[in-house]
Amino acid sequence: MVKVVFLHPDLGIGGAERLVIDMALALISKKHEVTIFTSHHDPTHCFSETKDGTVQVVAKFDWLPRRILGKFYALCAVMRMIFLALYIRLFVSADIYIVDQVSICVPFLKFLSNKKVLFYCHYPDMLLTERKSFLKLLYRKPLDYLEGLTTSMSDKILVNSLFTKGVVSNTFSQVKKCEVLYPSLNTSKFENGYEIVCTDVNLDSFDFVFLSLNRYERKKNINLALEAMAYVKENCSESVKCHLIVAGGYDTRVNENVEHHLELEQLSQKLDIHENTTFLRSISDTTKLFLLRNCTALIYTPSNEHFGIVPVESMYCNMPVIAVNSGGPLETVEHSVTGFLCEPSPERVGQAMLQFIEQSELKDRMGRAGKKRVQELFSFEAFTEKLHSFVMELC
Repeated sequence: MVKVVFLHPDLGIGGAERLVIDMALALISKKHEVTIFTSHHDPTHCFSETKDGTVQVVAKFDWLPRRILGKFYALCAVMRMIFLALYIRLFVSADIYIVDQVSICVPFLKFLSNKKVLFYCHYPDMLLTERKSFLKLLYRKPLDYLEGLTTSMSDKILVNSLFTKGVVSNTFSQVKKCEVLYPSLNTSKFENGYEIVCTDVNLDSFDFVFLSLNRYERKKNINLALEAMAYVKENCSESVKCHLIVAGGYDTRVNENVEHHLELEQLSQKLDIHENTTFLRSISDTTKLFLLRNCTALIYTPSNEHFGIVPVESMYCNMPVIAVNSGGPLETVEHSVTGFLCEPSPERVGQAMLQFIEQSELKDRMGRAGKKRVQELFSFEAFTEKLHSFVMELC
């Protein structure tokens, strides 16, 4: 048995958090002792495994600021992780550390220690922010340098896709080698056979229901789903009742979540699709499973997404995927077999949506192919064995 300690900055609801929890579950299934340390964990805004005792979570240093004067988010995240790493190094025993998102804590964990550090890079943080002013450029310069340097100090670096592997290699000259560990599904949570009753939304009054499932962030390009819905409304018969459900992570502490939700509601009014659109925030696992099982197709709009676990979840639930033709979906979605890969325009996405309306057998055929693809390429068992081998290699 290996004692594994995870360090994650903010254990909320998102793809990175889902991956960390699945990594923990995979190692627990191999009889390892696992604890996730984080600087923030809200039991009212988290995945169920982190509050029902399935995965042990310890939150420290949430009193440290997340921002200063509405800015300096990256600097505050770095400081919170340094405090967390120092606490773990001084007071917590471990055989191996697994870190993701913020690499600055790697040298603190390795200082005067022979313990190994595995770093999971979802995507270089330095590429996730713009530098529109000289002051912003000056502020980011040391943070960007330290990200590359401390990432390279890890004993093993994993990434979520071949796409991200290429980006990491091109971004960090110090990193000589990284390996791909695709995110996976703990499919047991999708397998319960009972009929789910969902009170958040009623699908019975619609012929076709399309689903957008993302955090309320501008980079997710949810606008495209609304614009595509407007295209569908304009180009299909009035007798066909089509609906779009926009659902996903929403945190009142994050200004962008609050602002973008309002922007999307205003856009639906402007496009005259407000009666064809439902917005859901921070849905429960039960509601998410209900939507994945019962909607017509997933509309996945982010461009250059690093991996994107939602299309994999969708395909496993027999729901086809309409995704933008870049980033992770190029590796997960098989065009014209498990869904459609489209240029990021309302016309192209809307035309793909219309195919499901015009060809009644398409959903079932693509749905079956999607589930088969997930079982072959992204099974939890394969994910578990590969992660276990990486951990044992370092111990």
